Order: sequence, then structure tokens, then C-alpha cells
Amino acid sequence: MGQGIATSFAQLAVDVFDVPIDKIRIVQGDTDRGSGFGSAGSRSLFTGGSAIRIASEKAMTTARGLASSALEASAADIEYVEGVFQVSGTDHRVGLFELAARQPQQRIFIDSTSSAGGPTWPNACHICEVEIDPDTGAVAVVDYASVNDAGRVVNPMIVRGQLDGGAVQGLGQAFTEHLIYESESGQAQTASFMDYAMPRADLVARFKTALDQSTPCLTNPLGVKGVGELGTIGATPAAVNAVADALARAGRTELADRLQMPLTAGRVWQLLHGAGK
Repeated sequence: MGQGIATSFAQLAVDVFDVPIDKIRIVQGDTDRGSGFGSAGSRSLFTGGSAIRIASEKAMTTARGLASSALEASAADIEYVEGVFQVSGTDHRVGLFELAARQPQQRIFIDSTSSAGGPTWPNACHICEVEIDPDTGAVAVVDYASVNDAGRVVNPMIVRGQLDGGAVQGLGQAFTEHLIYESESGQAQTASFMDYAMPRADLVARFKTALDQSTPCLTNPLGVKGVGELGTIGATPAAVNAVADALARAGRTELADRLQMPLTAGRVWQLLHGAGK
């Protein structure tokens, strides 16, 4: 969770301030500036993003009042385009950053507090297609598709990356990841990535990932939903159920209840051939 969130936060500020994104600097994780427990429960965008949107809008309201005084014109007569306040029908103007530099502390400061009305509940349908080699027990993920109710999406590329990356993490839990301890001493035997089987790029052939934005969330002003866990939660049961279904289609329905993650080739082979009972 949280990958790319600084970019999404900056985009929300850009939408309000109408300036190039390289003019926006997001500061987070600084204990001298803020408090709280940060990202958890896929909450970064719907809480932090909503706070940025509201604070940005308040800052623009303040800036418009300052521009009204600087330009000696009614606030209603002032237009704002691409970082510049201008009196309608004239060339009388002042830039947002120039206006900020004119202030006593050379900045326009806003301390804004806001809250979301409740959590968000994204939904998804994940479909996993697998093939099992009965001679080796190897399970191949040959196709994977998902449709994700993500609410309004700020950055589709980042959201797709989270969904696909989360799905790979979930597939890793289903097929490879296993923490093993020595029974006598309790010493971890998979304590490094030399021994702990992380998911690999070849774990899945391809993803088909669709975003459904037709149902915005009603508990935050952005209408967004947290998606950091959506891929992970959907992938693991989809993959294990696909293996169970493959066994059933091969006439081995009785083996489905004995599946234990991770579904490594060795474990699946033993299950198919009755070894290790």
C-alpha cells in the first residue's frame, strides 16, 4: 500500500492550483510536521487525498482574497488560469507564486483539518485459470482476469500497478511463499530470499485488469476507494479455488479439502499420487 501515493497527492493539488506538477512538493512522514499513524487499511488516498483536496481549495479561497487586495478588484471579477490571477477583461494580473512571495512570511499558509465520513469498501471479481501437470505437480497460471470496483481513479496507471502487483503477492502466498522453522530449535530456515520463495515475474502469463468507476464512494469528497489490498485479497482464494476446480474436473474432487498452501509442485504431486499420507 502507498506506492505512488506522492504522485497521486501531487495530482490532486495540481487539479486545484492548475500549475505544473513539478511545482508541487509533497512532504509526508515528517514527525516535525504532522502526527498520526499513516497508511493502513488502504486509507492513504481517501483520507490523505481528501485532506489535500480540501486544504488546496481553502488555500485558493485565501489566495483569491489576497489577489483581490493586490489587484484592487472585487474577487468576483478575478479569473484564475494556470497559476495566474487576472482581472477579467484586463491585463492586470499577479501569479500565484508571486502573490505568495509578497506576503509577510513569503507564503500563503493554510492549516486545514478534515475527516472522511467512514471507510471505503472496494469490490472485485477475480478469475484465475490454471493447468496442473500430473507428472510433476507443477501448477501454471495460464490466465488471470479481474474487474475492480475502485470508485473514482486519480491515476489509472498507479491503480493498475497496485492491483496487478497485489495479485502477484496473493499468488505468491498461494503457490510459493512458506516460512519454515526447525522443529527442535525454532530457528527460521527460510530467513533470507535465498531460501524464501518470493513470487517471480513468470508466475502468471498475463493479466487482464479492468477498472469500474461507475460507483464513487460516498464517504469522502473524492469518491475514491482504497485499492492497496484489493488485488492481494482476491488473488489467493481465486488461485487455490482454481486448483481445487482443476482437481474436480479431473475426477479427484476428494483431494480439494486436503489442499494446503503453498501449492508447490512437490505438495501437489504428493497429493495426486497419494504420497506422504
